[in-house]
Amino acid sequence: QVQLVESGGGLVQPGGSLRLSCAASESMFTFYNMGWYRQAPGKQRELVARISSGDIIKYGDSVKGRFTISRDSAKNTVYLQMNSLKPGDTAVYYCNAEARFIQYWGQGTQVTVSL
Repeated sequence: QVQLVESGGGLVQPGGSLRLSCAASESMFTFYNMGWYRQAPGKQRELVARISSGDIIKYGDSVKGRFTISRDSAKNTVYLQMNSLKPGDTAVYYCNAEARFIQYWGQGTQVTVSL
C-alpha cells in the first residue's frame, strides 16, 4: 500500500510563505502524476498543482504565479512552495499520487492564512 506523508502546514499571515512536503513510500516514477489538491470548508476539492513523470506541470488558476511545485526524485518527495499567501488559500491541502487505475491520497495538512 502506497503511503503519502505530508508536512509543512500551519498558520501564516497574509503575504507570508509556507512550503509543503509530501514523501511517497515508493519511487515517484511509479505514478503518472503527483501533486497537491486543497479543500476549504463547504467547497469542493480543487487542484492546486501537479507534476507528471515527464515534468509537465499544471497549476490551478488561483495559484498561478504564487505557488511552485517541484520534486526530488532521490527522496521520492514533492514540494509545494507557497508565496504571497492570501486568506482565500486557507484549506486542508492533500498530497495526491495518480497511478494506473488508482489514486492515492495523503492524510491532509491544514494551511491557515490569517492575521
